Amino acid sequence: MKYIKYKTSNNEEYVGILEDETIYRLDYSSIIEAISCEDKIKKYYKDNQQDSLEDITVLMPVNPTKIVCVGLNYKDHANELEMILPTEPLLFMKPSTSVITSEQTIIYPEDTKKLDFEAELGIVILSETNKNNNDNLNIAYTIINDITARDLQEKDGQWTRAKGFDTFCPVGPVVVTEINPANQRIYSKVNGEIKQDSNTKNMIFSSEELVKYISNIMTLKPGDLIATGTPPGIDHLQKGDNVSIGIEEIGILKNTVK
Repeated sequence: MKYIKYKTSNNEEYVGILEDETIYRLDYSSIIEAISCEDKIKKYYKDNQQDSLEDITVLMPVNPTKIVCVGLNYKDHANELEMILPTEPLLFMKPSTSVITSEQTIIYPEDTKKLDFEAELGIVILSETNKNNNDNLNIAYTIINDITARDLQEKDGQWTRAKGFDTFCPVGPVVVTEINPANQRIYSKVNGEIKQDSNTKNMIFSSEELVKYISNIMTLKPGDLIATGTPPGIDHLQKGDNVSIGIEEIGILKNTVK
């Protein structure tokens, strides 16, 4: 099921189920709360009041305390870079202040001359997860664009500045349950031109492996995000560009660069 948080034209905020272009309103204040009642929701949601997708403003689907990211997690990306496959996930983090959602603006900082996009499957943590309780994972999925100041990444030798600017983590527009994360087409487009085009089956470490690995290190809170790595084809962005990230059974995350 696809869950969306949104605002109507009269500034009322809702959580709903998205099917095609129709949203069915739910009586929950957060997507995570709604997913916890999914079995109940399935029985009645189509009887609820409806909104049209074209008439609403998308809001942030979750409010993460942290975004944990994985570098070099696609076999085809490693081949592109002529790099040996890692034996453990390579982790870095983005601050929660970097998060924006679909249709919001990515700001091109004056500090960089090489601004890149990275299409990524995003994992949404639904309940607190740590090394003591990560046998049965409670997760869902979204889309993340890991915006990167590539020249600063190369200059600094570590990734905090390059990955951490405000607006550098577009997320959304929905959170999805009941999909197979290991077989989804993932692609990016800039101004309508395909740049990346791969499948999550090329991931080196699966979604479940990543959650268990990371939660053995740190406690993951409800709403926290894991960006699972990007396939080959990364390229630079310019001011005025429209960048979209698509994942087969999730949807399309769209942003403009300013």
